[in-house]
Amino acid sequence: MLDRTDFASWQQRIRLYCRGKDNRVNILKSIDEGSYKMGTFRETLTVSTEGTPQFGPERPRVYSDMSTEEKDWYNADIRATNILLQGFPKDIYTLINYYTDAKDIWDNVKMLLEGSELTKEDRESQLYDDFKHFRQHKEEPIHDYYVSFAKLINDMRNIKMIMSRLKLNSKFVNNMMPEWGRFVTVVKLNRGLRDSNYDQLFAYLKQHETHAKENKMMLERLSQPTADPLALLSNVSNTQHHSPSSLASSST
Repeated sequence: MLDRTDFASWQQRIRLYCRGKDNRVNILKSIDEGSYKMGTFRETLTVSTEGTPQFGPERPRVYSDMSTEEKDWYNADIRATNILLQGFPKDIYTLINYYTDAKDIWDNVKMLLEGSELTKEDRESQLYDDFKHFRQHKEEPIHDYYVSFAKLINDMRNIKMIMSRLKLNSKFVNNMMPEWGRFVTVVKLNRGLRDSNYDQLFAYLKQHETHAKENKMMLERLSQPTADPLALLSNVSNTQHHSPSSLASSST
């Protein structure tokens, strides 16, 4: 469904959806170039002895006059229109439902939503704010954290918001829960944040999720006033098979 504040992302999804359909080339052609024009037609009545065709009167062209290729384009027009109309919320649909041409629908929705600089500025401001406050939540698995981060960055790229790799990677690793601290330190020391991307950082950190959970249990017990910190530290170190030094060697 189209989001008024995120036309760029919707536009990308619609085009990808069309590419997955039969007759996809003509569906996209209908959106980009307009519908097939039927025009007029003159039947060949006879051919003279000299080989010159004799045509009947000009008349509006009908479906049966078309070639197979022309029928494919004509059928794609209807399909493209239906795909677009089904993706609109009620208020947008009401504004453009009298258009029957896919290109007209596409162009008018684009003008309504993308043409407003205020909409773009609002969207950019919203994404900057989301990026600023992005962090891993308590009990959130690292996979869910990664997916949310990747979606945010994709939304930013869709409206041409550019950030350096270092800034993206720093944001990703520096806003994880405390139990990931020792693994994040190893990443920074041995993999660096300039040469890797956040997909690679996630793949590496994901391998140590079990040990991060053990760290979490230790931190929770340490926060209890009746706990014996020295005993807990001793127990956790015995259960973890990888020390920071072994992590460093495994990452090289």
